[in-house]
Amino acid sequence: MDVEGHLLNVVDVEATCWEGQPPPGQVNEIIEIGLTVVDLRAGERTAKHRLLVRPARSEVSAFCTELTGLTPAEVAGGLSFAEACRVLARDHRAGLLPWASWGDYDRNQFTRQCRRTGTAYPFGHRHTNAKAAFTASYGLRRRPGMAQALRVAGLPLEGRHHRGDDDAWNIAALVVRLAGRGDWPAAS
Repeated sequence: MDVEGHLLNVVDVEATCWEGQPPPGQVNEIIEIGLTVVDLRAGERTAKHRLLVRPARSEVSAFCTELTGLTPAEVAGGLSFAEACRVLARDHRAGLLPWASWGDYDRNQFTRQCRRTGTAYPFGHRHTNAKAAFTASYGLRRRPGMAQALRVAGLPLEGRHHRGDDDAWNIAALVVRLAGRGDWPAAS
């Protein structure tokens, strides 16, 4: 357990998506989970992880592949959603460590998908909306997307945008920047 309270999991998910509405019978499902561990005390990103998740009630569309780079064949070899949640809890201490995501989409998608599939929610209650913290820190009127926030902060976009592990890595860079400014909320 993180007794000093200085470790944070930054999570970003990619989900099945379509150019318009989902085809009949299909729903948005998580297909990739990116997780970066941040040591807030040291002010650095310490680990980058990626879990591929096999969709059960949807297919990866051509639009989704274009956006994320994830192919149907690639995610077909992923873990089941339930197993991915167990890996998060067991290997990444998701239920013990505070966590953050860019906005509330990721938290809400996990909540919906866990409820829909009867899977135990892998995270604890200590979640921070990094987009809201960034917006407050920089005194912005509107909440920016992650790529725009990187530009505002003067940080590079590393890797591929809309890739779970790369987006988590980039969000973690923003978290480190906020912590360095004294603007990262203390874990409750």
